[in-house]
This record gives sequence, C-alpha cells and structure tokens, in this order.
Amino acid sequence: MATYAPLPVTFDHGQGAWLWDSDGNKYLDALSGVAVCGLGHAHPAVTQAICQQAEKLIHTSNIYGIAAQQTLAEKLTQLAGMDKAFFCNSGLEANETALKLARLYGHNKGIDNPVIVVTENSFHGRSIATLTATGNHKLKAGFEPLLPGFVRVPFNDMVALKEITSSYSDIVAILLEPVQGEGGINVPDDNYLPEVRQYCDDNGWLMMLDEIQTGMCRTGEWFAFQHNNIVPDVVTLAKGLGNGVPIGACLARGQAADTFTPGSHGSTFGGNPLACTAALAVIKTIEDNDLASRAQSLGARFLDGLHKQLDDCDQVVQIKSKGLMIGIELDQPCKELVKQALGGGLLINVTADNVVRLLPPMILTDEEADQIIDTVAELIRNLGQQQ
Repeated sequence: MATYAPLPVTFDHGQGAWLWDSDGNKYLDALSGVAVCGLGHAHPAVTQAICQQAEKLIHTSNIYGIAAQQTLAEKLTQLAGMDKAFFCNSGLEANETALKLARLYGHNKGIDNPVIVVTENSFHGRSIATLTATGNHKLKAGFEPLLPGFVRVPFNDMVALKEITSSYSDIVAILLEPVQGEGGINVPDDNYLPEVRQYCDDNGWLMMLDEIQTGMCRTGEWFAFQHNNIVPDVVTLAKGLGNGVPIGACLARGQAADTFTPGSHGSTFGGNPLACTAALAVIKTIEDNDLASRAQSLGARFLDGLHKQLDDCDQVVQIKSKGLMIGIELDQPCKELVKQALGGGLLINVTADNVVRLLPPMILTDEEADQIIDTVAELIRNLGQQQ
C-alpha cells in the first residue's frame, strides 16, 4: 500500500555506520534507521546472539515461561529503577500498553472517565489511541473520530500545564517525551521534568515517559529522565532496544506495576526468545564498551563542530541537542536536503519540515562524526546560497 514514499535507493548490506546499496554505492548512516541501530549495522555481538538463539528456539508464546524474557525484564527494571516489564513488538504497542494501564489505574480508583494529559508537537504512534495522544494535526486528518479522554497542553510550559489541568477532576496520568524527537528535537528546560514529577505526585497522577527514541543511551544516559535525577511511574521503550530486531517494552513501578492482572493485556510475539536475546546482547555491548559515555562525548563533538561551522549561517535558527539527538532548525522548509545528502553518500532526515535531524549510531568514530558535520554544514550553506 502507498503508506511510504521511499527514496530512490535500496540497501543490500551494512557494516558499522556504513551501508551499501544494490549498486555497490557506499553511504554514511547518520540516521540509524531512525534511532534504531545504535550499535550500527551487522554488529557481531548481536548477530552472533541472534544466530545462536535462532538455532535453538524462536517462539513458544507467553502461555509458557521464557527465560530470556525474565532475564531482560530483570535487567531493564534494574537499569530504569522500575519494578516490572511488559514486552511487545514496537514503540506504538509500548505506548498503547501505557495508555491502557493509565485508564485501568483510573478505573481502579473509581474514575469512570479517566483523562490522560499529553503535549503539543508530540509523537506517540499511529494507532487510533496513540494517534489521539500525538500532537501532530496533519497525521490525524481523515482518521476521525479519535478517542475521548485526552487533554493537550504545551510542551515545556508548567504554567500552561497547571492552568489547563486545574479544571479537570478526572486526570490519571501525564504522557510526554523527555525530548521530543519527531516534533523537532525539542529539549525542555532542566527544571521541567522534575516539576512535572512533583505535580504528578501532588495530584496522585502517573508520570509516564515515552522513551522510544530517547532510551537505550541515545541521550548519553540509559534513559533521558536520568539526566534529571527523577524516576517516572511508567517508561516505554523500543527502537534501540533490539538494534533492528522488533521489540518494545513498557516498564512500571509502584502501584502502576501492579495494575494489570492476567487477561488485562497481551501479545502473541511480545518478548519471544529471539527478540529478548537480541536485546540482552545490545545491553551487554553498551555496558562493555561504555557507550553511554561515548554518546555524550560524540554529542558534544557534534554540537561543537556544528556551532563552529554554522553559527554565522543566517538560515540557521538554532542547534538543539541531547547526546546523539541533534536537530538543526532552519528558517525555511528544507526537506530537499534529504535527497541532496543521499546523493552525497549521507543519510539524514528532516522532521517538523525545517529541522535537520541527526541520530547517528553510538559506535561512530571521531572521523566519521567529523565527516557528517562537514557534509551537513555544506548542505545547509549551499541551501542558503541557492535561496
């Protein structure tokens, strides 16, 4: 079906931060499959784990115990400060899980019509529920009627959050991204997440963080909320968790962790032996190579290099970043830069119409980082000259 408009390239194989197309052309990947392949392509540890597990067992179903699933749940909850995990196959499903959990949490408290607070410019998925939660109006067009039970507030604005929610008596949770990815790499003020945490505590609401894009050390910590020394009640994960193998997770603690009971939720493929084994290999590789620190240092290198080359560029509004989430906001739409970069052997992305988005892998070398910086800066400068 015509759900995509693919670029004129088909990739045949990859290695590290590089991809080769079916004609043998080589490309430097600064997008990582949209924040999925944090370890790059064909990482030997992940490849070996997948092959060994595939030879043993791929699927049984959650009717039975799954050893790798239990081990992964223990590891993720320990890393995140959570109590329990539910496994699925994608970020959308992880967010659906969180939304169902919040509603059931509200009903268990005697709230007949629970309301979930979400933010403008957010992205949580394309199912009916997650599309309703998403703050992009273009994505919603034609799919109405959407679901009731949501109230939307500006992102990174505590005054507006308190004003808008003060008239509601049936709010049960707030769902937001610690850094908005699809919305344009929007990084909130340092005090925003701690203040949201306190506001949820004051009102008995669940603080639910969508870490689909920010999680797994993308921002320089295992989870972006760890930069702020807080702990949410619910965290959703996917993308970088499996380095390309489909897997999602919803982590919870406290009362939220005990909300579901057998039959409340489920997944046929979620948490199968193959996906969980891949995720365990990803975690071990990140730990063994201290890639969280590497994401921080690479992020700083990108920020410094881009500022040096683009601070005097008139069309650059601002450069936004958190670890290896980098956004260069321009004063004009710039989607043509994606094809221009492809022609020069570089994979990038443009989001929110005018933000060049870079999501490179954590295994990037300094030389590869500098090559991305130089190429992107040249593309943006040339765009200004064309105008």
